[in-house]
Amino acid sequence: MGGDDVRLRAVVALAQGMAAAHAPRESWRAAAAGACRALGGSFAALSVWERELGRLRVLANVGDRAGDEEEFPEDEAYPVHQFPEITEFLHERWVGGGGPNAWVETADGPAAGHAGYCHQRVAALRRRGRGCCVVAPIVMHGRAWGELYVARPAGAPVFDRADADFATVLASVVAAGIAQTERLEEARRLAFTDALTGLANRRAVDMRLDEAIERHRAEGVVVSLVVCDLNGLKRVNDTRGHAVGDRLLERFGSVLSLCGAMLPGTLAARLGGDEFCLLAVGPAADEVVRVADELCRRAAELELGEGVACGVASTEDPLGPVRSARRLFRLADAAQYRAKAVRSAKPVVAGREGPDDPVVRLADAPPPAAAERRRFRGRR
Repeated sequence: MGGDDVRLRAVVALAQGMAAAHAPRESWRAAAAGACRALGGSFAALSVWERELGRLRVLANVGDRAGDEEEFPEDEAYPVHQFPEITEFLHERWVGGGGPNAWVETADGPAAGHAGYCHQRVAALRRRGRGCCVVAPIVMHGRAWGELYVARPAGAPVFDRADADFATVLASVVAAGIAQTERLEEARRLAFTDALTGLANRRAVDMRLDEAIERHRAEGVVVSLVVCDLNGLKRVNDTRGHAVGDRLLERFGSVLSLCGAMLPGTLAARLGGDEFCLLAVGPAADEVVRVADELCRRAAELELGEGVACGVASTEDPLGPVRSARRLFRLADAAQYRAKAVRSAKPVVAGREGPDDPVVRLADAPPPAAAERRRFRGRR
């Protein structure tokens, strides 16, 4: 009973610390520090899953930090494809009716919770002289928001199942505190985020693509756009209902985020309906095509739907001058249209079929008299 009282007081202290915070950073620090104390850890971190960039970004590190760990790091982030539990364990468990339970990793591998061996975490524990950690998913509005991470030094008692269960409770308290803080950011999120998938929306793509093309014109930076049309969504909606169709959109959004993370700094977005895109600034065109091919492969393996039609356009390919965001979008859109027409299982890439490339011809053809297929084209 005494132990229960101690943990109850720790929960109350954590909630009060977050409620007293007046800024996001104060809230993040209070969450990590409160969880660290409650679990008897020596170090704790709070991280957020940035779906549109496909990465887990560290917001705050507290306690006994290693030399490469800052309290509020500017650029400490990890691509989510290195942590499959983010898109699989943290997503599929509660979609299937289970709970987002915490688990334990040790310097020797997984322990309580059995989320699966994650060699990146194990290597980090060893490198920083830590013996074990407990990882608790933070869930907001039924979707993975991020994670709470608490570690102990090598030689200290290893976290057990009871610690993992308590970490799950602490993560729910942290989620409530963060929800309060995030209300201040709600307007910005609504303006630039797709509500269903958590990816960037069309407005965000417009802004980022305009900026990218300006950099291309001024500095010659490579800009690539991958446009995808999710096949079979209408059939799913008609035969199984829109709730199942929404689940397909969410699941593909997670796959898109994971693949986008393979290209640093790439923006993953839902344009609307069944249309999605990746915007990459900097990576070579061949790297973008490789990731687009991986995206097609993973989409074809989804239980629902019928894969994707995928088109790629990159300023590094022979497309002629790309002076506007509108032209690059038309090229990627035309490539996607051709992929759908020929039922291609792989991405179609604009400009790679010789001087008379059919995709480039289609993109640069005079517009029809009727309204164009996509409002993006008429934006300028």
